[in-house]
Amino acid sequence: MKTTFKKIISYILQIESRLVLWKYKPKIVAITGSVGKTSTKDALFAVISGMSYVRKSEKSYNSEIGLPLTILGVPNGWNSPSIWLLNVLKGLWLIVWPHKYPKWLVLEVGIGKPGDMKKTASWLRTDAVIMTAIGETPVHIEFFNSREHLVEEKSKLIKTLKKDGLLVLNADDESILKMKEKSKNRTITYGFKEGADLLASGDSIFYEENIPKGIIFRVDQGGSSLPVIIEGVFGRNHVYASLASLAFCSGEKLNMLEAVNKLKNYEVPPGRMRLLSGINDSFIIDDTYNSSPFACEFGLRTLGEIKNNNSRKIAVLGDMLELGRHTEEAHRNIGKIAKENTDILIVVGQRAKSFKLGAVEAGMDEENIFEFNNATEAGEFLKTFVKKNDLIFIKGSQGMRMERAVEAILQDQENKKKLLVRQDPEWLLKK
Repeated sequence: MKTTFKKIISYILQIESRLVLWKYKPKIVAITGSVGKTSTKDALFAVISGMSYVRKSEKSYNSEIGLPLTILGVPNGWNSPSIWLLNVLKGLWLIVWPHKYPKWLVLEVGIGKPGDMKKTASWLRTDAVIMTAIGETPVHIEFFNSREHLVEEKSKLIKTLKKDGLLVLNADDESILKMKEKSKNRTITYGFKEGADLLASGDSIFYEENIPKGIIFRVDQGGSSLPVIIEGVFGRNHVYASLASLAFCSGEKLNMLEAVNKLKNYEVPPGRMRLLSGINDSFIIDDTYNSSPFACEFGLRTLGEIKNNNSRKIAVLGDMLELGRHTEEAHRNIGKIAKENTDILIVVGQRAKSFKLGAVEAGMDEENIFEFNNATEAGEFLKTFVKKNDLIFIKGSQGMRMERAVEAILQDQENKKKLLVRQDPEWLLKK
């Protein structure tokens, strides 16, 4: 019954969304990839919001039913039939009565299984498409025959572009760059490799009084150079997100200087390489929103780059899910990377045992590796383990709920609902 009700509601909301788009005619930017979709969405939203009225996908409303929620501007009804029915009524009201509607929509478009992107492409028409990155072992790959099959599914979003639409591609990902051949649209590329239209270089961490504060890098295009500073976050994922948004601005002839200024301290959502204060004057890099081999490697290498006066670097890694037959190999490889970038490794979950195997194979002392069944257990251990100036990187797939480990050692408990990911009542009730 629930499945039938959900299908009916999803169909109605999609029809309403199409009518709303037809009536208000907003410009639409759609973002997809296996890594960096949400960070790119938030960076682009920050840039456009300084120039026009814009709405973005809330949280990660990137599914078949999530896109209509964003277009209609209504909340997730979860398991409440009354909220879903109210959403339908709000959609009707938006159609029959004139409203002030956003000039731009920034939509995060995800897939979970074959055919998902085809369904989206059948009704969505976009003014710009941004392709972020795929990675060698992308999330959700267990549901596809191969990596190439997943890439092909992602690329179907390009078919939504209007004739004068803009295609923005990550030049550092070969699978993404090849998509240039699939389109006759205007195309602009970004990345660190020579040949990218927007070329990044010199990315590094900046400090104030020996405390890491954020990232800084340079962007070159057509003979001009711009320094970009982003406060309160770390990792190349945020560099790539900023590059994608700047590439979009360049392609749309928007003010680049204004865009750079908007990126300095834009609001990055919880759980995405954010720096938080921990107990005992420690520092937490909270990257608990989700995990994949590509993103986990980035996070660990960032941890390794940070200078922290010989204090301990601790990685707390939970299972990476939905990797299928690649699971063990991917976890072992990450374990080897962890050995090179951490002093202490804490692994959480059944699959995470392979993190330990990889780290030991790479030469890490087993005395510096600790194992736990879940995030709550790991958090309780950290309460007594963390020392002054420790730098703790915490990451894992959504289902591992690694934010609970962050919560255990978070200094600002009063504001944890704002600082941590998955603090909605519906999430808090889940085990």
